[in-house]
Amino acid sequence: MTCSPVELKKKSDEFLSKWQLCKDHPGVDGFVEFAVAVSSFTEFLDAKGLPGLHQIARAVEQQVLSQFDRWNSDPMPDAPMVDLDAQIVEFSERITAFLHDNNDPNPERRLHQENDIVNELLPVRKIWLLTTAPESWNEVVTQARYFNIQVEVCGPHYDQQATQDPTIVLVDFNGLESTAFIVRVQALRSSFPASSIIGLNLASDFDALKLALRVGCDFCFPIGTAQSAVMARIVKLCGTEEEPPYRVLVVEDSKTASTLIQRTLKYSGVESMAISQPQEVLTALVKFQPDLVLMDMYMPGCTGVEVTRVIRQHEEFLSTPVVYLSADTSIALQVDALRLGGDHFLTKPFNPVILNAVVKSKIDRYRLLRRSMFLDSLTGLLNHITSKQRVDSAVNAALVDRTPLCVAMIDIDHFKKVNDTYGHPMGDQVIRSMAWLLKQRVRKTDAVGRYGGEEFLVILPQAEAVRARQLLDRIRMDFSQFHHPVKGGSFACTFSCGIAQLAPGVSAPALIKQADEALYRAKHQGRNQIVGD
Repeated sequence: MTCSPVELKKKSDEFLSKWQLCKDHPGVDGFVEFAVAVSSFTEFLDAKGLPGLHQIARAVEQQVLSQFDRWNSDPMPDAPMVDLDAQIVEFSERITAFLHDNNDPNPERRLHQENDIVNELLPVRKIWLLTTAPESWNEVVTQARYFNIQVEVCGPHYDQQATQDPTIVLVDFNGLESTAFIVRVQALRSSFPASSIIGLNLASDFDALKLALRVGCDFCFPIGTAQSAVMARIVKLCGTEEEPPYRVLVVEDSKTASTLIQRTLKYSGVESMAISQPQEVLTALVKFQPDLVLMDMYMPGCTGVEVTRVIRQHEEFLSTPVVYLSADTSIALQVDALRLGGDHFLTKPFNPVILNAVVKSKIDRYRLLRRSMFLDSLTGLLNHITSKQRVDSAVNAALVDRTPLCVAMIDIDHFKKVNDTYGHPMGDQVIRSMAWLLKQRVRKTDAVGRYGGEEFLVILPQAEAVRARQLLDRIRMDFSQFHHPVKGGSFACTFSCGIAQLAPGVSAPALIKQADEALYRAKHQGRNQIVGD
């Protein structure tokens, strides 16, 4: 799992304390506050990669939300409270059992402190592969080892008493009857609440996929899926990348309403900033960089629609979602607001659960759009333009903070020969492998971009050249050990690298040019080496 047992225990205790408070004071307001806590905990479990516990939490959440349609006055009837209490007690016991089985944390092993440029590999991630044809998955097993992922290949029988949840369980449908596959997935989902379950070699029709997802699979790959796609999903699930917190700008002239909105957002882990003067909106957008704007419809001297139209005059905020909040239920008003730049309309008084759901769904889509704009589609790294912009930002920050900065340019050696010999799909796989390794090894504060076809740009803030060289040389040596399977054998690749350290008076473009020139020298001197400051 991607969160510590301590973090899960804390969130669980917060959730249970809200339920106890709701039981002690059984009224509408307390129940609404608990409903927000349920939704927040459900989303937390999903974000932290605990799919089994997430499914149980989602069932509790659905039960809670269903009560909104059944009663709207104090006090809440006893029967649903008793049923909910039993369901929550069972859920709590499941969490307690899980924490007991995972109380021996396996921290990241480091050669140096967290802020050091050189770090050890992440802990070994263990995954299971349940298949009747293990030889057909040799490529995945081999590739996984390079990313510190241990694949345990199991036949029809596996250790159902294991207490340490594997990060992923791959279940191969090939060679199984439909009933056997269903029973196996259901048993796995019951036994391993923290594991992601992936179905392999399923029929691609709607009913087959619907059934697999219903019985417990988190993701499905149909027959004919390239194993590189399966490997990409494994690497992503075993990674440690986390989305930054959602950020919402609240434009609301009422201090009371603004406080209520911010408190509601905070329950779900959403960061917010509030302004009461619409004239401040552009400054706030630049300063806070929100993922979404919650906009009051009527403010002194200005309407929410007018504010949104001003926002849309600025290209950098064209796609930022705007959700209106208003006590006016006029359909004509809502249609007009949406036509003139808005994305959603909520009426006051708002249901906090609905508010959080709308906010998060809009932000998810917004971030997906931004990823498609700023990230390279093949590797998931920063694209060329964004990489250059990130270097520019890093240079400015280093100059202001008076801290070191290194930029490295990497190029895969003899890459044209790979494409010519093994084909472009294999070339793409080599590029993805390079990208996965770089993302796994650098710090959270670093950035990696795909600068060109087989070229990569690595940005290392607060790193001097000697430390940058140590990190990249280890990556270079490890990459040279990768064996890319092909028909009749395998092959390996190497890369060359140039490093440049920021000096006074050097601009971002000049720093990139210095790294590129160092890379050229590395290739000219024989490749498979690092040259630089």
